[in-house]
Amino acid sequence: MTGASHRPDRPDPLDDDLGWMLGIVFRGYVRAAEHALTDFPGGPRGYQLLTAASNGPARNQGAIAEEIGIDRTVLTYLIDDLERPGFVARRADPADRRNRLVEVTDAGRTAWEQRRLALRQVESHLLGALTSAESATLRSLLQKVACSAQAVDPLRDLCEVVTQVQADSATAAPAVRRTGAATTRSGRTATPRARRSRPD
Repeated sequence: MTGASHRPDRPDPLDDDLGWMLGIVFRGYVRAAEHALTDFPGGPRGYQLLTAASNGPARNQGAIAEEIGIDRTVLTYLIDDLERPGFVARRADPADRRNRLVEVTDAGRTAWEQRRLALRQVESHLLGALTSAESATLRSLLQKVACSAQAVDPLRDLCEVVTQVQADSATAAPAVRRTGAATTRSGRTATPRARRSRPD
C-alpha cells in the first residue's frame, strides 16, 4: 500500500501505524482548509481563533491561547488581523482591567458561518470514502479521543508529554538498564537518544 516493494503476503507496518494514518488525513485536510481560507485574516489559525472566541462568553487572550495551543505573542498578531476588518473587538475585563477580553462582532459571526460552510464541504470531500453513518461515528470517536487528551493534558509543554509517554513505555516494557544512565529531575531514567548497533 505504501510502496512498490509491498508484498501482498506481508502486511505493511505503516498500514497499522496510527501516526502515519493521522498524518495522511491531517495533511490532506490542511491543504484543502488553507485553500478555503486563503483570504481569511490569519488563515486557518485566524479561523480557529474566531471559532474559539465564538464559543460562549467573551474570554481573555490567555484562555483562548491555551485552548487552541497558540503562543500568546502569535495570538496577539492574529487578533490584530481579525480586528482590522471588524471581526473581533477587545475590551477591558470588568473583573481585572489588566486583562483584555476578546469579543466576536456580528460581522465576525457572519464571516465565521460562511467559512464554516466551506470547511464542511472540505470535510465531506475528505471523508468521501465513508458512509454518512461511518462519518458520524468517526467524528464522535475523534471528539472523544480529543476531549480526553485535552482534559488529561492541555499540551502546554509538549516536551513534558513526550517525557511522560517515554516513561509509560519504559514501565510497560522494561528495557535492560545501562550503568551511568542520566536521570531527570523527577528521578526517572532518561531514554537514550540513540543506541549503537552491535556487530552480529
